[in-house]
Amino acid sequence: MNILVAYDVNTETKEGQKRLRQIAKACEGYGQRVQHSVFECSIAAIEMEQLRVRLLGIMDVRLDSLRIYRLHPQREEVVEVHGRDLYRDFSAPLVI
Repeated sequence: MNILVAYDVNTETKEGQKRLRQIAKACEGYGQRVQHSVFECSIAAIEMEQLRVRLLGIMDVRLDSLRIYRLHPQREEVVEVHGRDLYRDFSAPLVI
């Protein structure tokens, strides 16, 4: 399953800055950062649930916002990118 995770964390306090780092670190374990607070992930349903539980355990629901979008299986059909694109297809052959 392909998902897009976007978050907005209130960083006016040290606790908020810590939550921001923790959420980014958690997302890095499941996908790749394509913008500062946006990750694209290709994961199994159980991994998505694990990620959701982990993120909800970090964020402050009174101050922060988390959005998880389920994408069509073919990324090219739903994502239009203009300018710099940091996405890498890790399922394709890797040429070094």
